[in-house]
Amino acid sequence: MLQKDKLLIFPGSASPGFTAAICKQLGIKPGKCSAKHFSEGNTFVQVGENVRGRDVFLVQSLSYPVNDHLVEMLFFIDAFKRASAKSVTAVIPFFSYGKGDKKDEPRVSIRARVVADCLEASGVDRIVTMDLHAPQIQGFFRIPVDHLYALPVIAGYFRKKMNKDWVVVAPDVGAAGMANAYAHALGAKTVIAEKVRRDHNEKSYVDRIIGHVAGKNALLVDDFTITGGTLIATAERLKKEKARDIYAAVAHGVFRAGTAAKLDASPIKELIMTDTIEHRFERPSRKVRLISAASLFAKAIQSIHRQTSVSALFSK
Repeated sequence: MLQKDKLLIFPGSASPGFTAAICKQLGIKPGKCSAKHFSEGNTFVQVGENVRGRDVFLVQSLSYPVNDHLVEMLFFIDAFKRASAKSVTAVIPFFSYGKGDKKDEPRVSIRARVVADCLEASGVDRIVTMDLHAPQIQGFFRIPVDHLYALPVIAGYFRKKMNKDWVVVAPDVGAAGMANAYAHALGAKTVIAEKVRRDHNEKSYVDRIIGHVAGKNALLVDDFTITGGTLIATAERLKKEKARDIYAAVAHGVFRAGTAAKLDASPIKELIMTDTIEHRFERPSRKVRLISAASLFAKAIQSIHRQTSVSALFSK
């Protein structure tokens, strides 16, 4: 049985809906808390109920405005620790600074490591996240990190559609491992797009497709998309290579303003994404379909609270 009297799940201001969905899965109510972002830029947080001796989970995606939500999360963790919580787990469905995982240009910060250090300094005991941009970011932490994958929920959606006439496409070499995992789960073959990005303007160019796609339906998979640029450029190249219907799936749909129109005009027939990000700069494209990852996170939280294995949820 779930020890509901010992478990508390609190929503950060970036993830109230996702937190409510997780709590519904577990049959509990979200914890009471509040956050204020003042006009001069300061952030204030307050926990609205007793957490002494309790297992506390704070759900907060690092979505726009990312830095406000990061600082808010650090302050909440500090507040829980000072209020004598037994343990504090930061549930970060979307770890946006995962893009900054290496020093690939002169004199740049490894931002993901800095964020990891900040979280540890605030006193957090554990991290739960999903589809990190670079899985090795788990090693930036000295505390346990439970790294979940959206694959089970996304593959479940496509499993009914797919047959031998499908291929799974990695939009770049870095996503090949993810594409292989989806292909294995769906009984399809993997194709890789050779992508180049010539500067920081977020525009991608696809030089060639490695693999046979003519006459095939294609499923493009990636961990996240901001502008849809990589997915759209790959879809356009797939069409030149005579692919049939093109679908796409991402764990996290960030979507800056203007993305909806580009997706509507693209060869992508449908884009599937999970509900880890709640902020929207605009109404999503009519081609976007949302599926929930709340049950996946609920199972992880339940396992951590019960001190049972979480490893079955890591499966790609």
